[in-house]
Amino acid sequence: MNRTTAYATSSGIALPKQPPAPAREACDPLVTPVVRDLRARSGHSPHGLRFGAADLVVVTGLPGSGKSTLMRRAVTGRRIDSQDTRDRWDERLARFLPYAVYRPLVRAAHYAGLRRALRSGEGVVVHDCGTQAWVRDWLARDARRRGGTLHLLLLDVDPGTALDGQRERGRGVSRYAFARHRGAVARLLRAVEKGDLPEGCGSAVLVDRAAADVLRRIDFGD
Repeated sequence: MNRTTAYATSSGIALPKQPPAPAREACDPLVTPVVRDLRARSGHSPHGLRFGAADLVVVTGLPGSGKSTLMRRAVTGRRIDSQDTRDRWDERLARFLPYAVYRPLVRAAHYAGLRRALRSGEGVVVHDCGTQAWVRDWLARDARRRGGTLHLLLLDVDPGTALDGQRERGRGVSRYAFARHRGAVARLLRAVEKGDLPEGCGSAVLVDRAAADVLRRIDFGD
């Protein structure tokens, strides 16, 4: 299998080489953030991504860009996706109540599930819409506490494709909300392309739709 490894403290196979760390520092975060760009490869990109056993991964991008689809297909371990939480609540309540009424309960359940996953000490892949920087701050602190690193997996999909994705799934966000997401993701993408990662992130992997489509495995290991 064509696999990219992205360890918290080593270069692995596909990430730019990092200065070697003494053994006692093997769990420290990367000194220099690493950006791995897998875009514009016409689908000839890695089929797998592997991260350190104690690491955390945030998957971010526009609504409709394919974050949930990618996570369901490729994540072999723990994944926390707010869409999964909403789907569970919708099955019970959507026939009786509009979503706006029970949205606070969905959010509370989502973050409670995230907290439980983090307490497990295992590697976790977390869905992030790109507008909630405080979630990444929380994850970065937890990654440091457990001796791992926070990694960013950013889906770079144009707004038209993302809107098509929303229509395909039969669920979209308002024009105002989409504009907010679009601005936040664009700013994040520009920063990452310059090597300026969000505080606490040790690496970022950029993928377009073609690269996301060939990803078959996102996992964690020593």
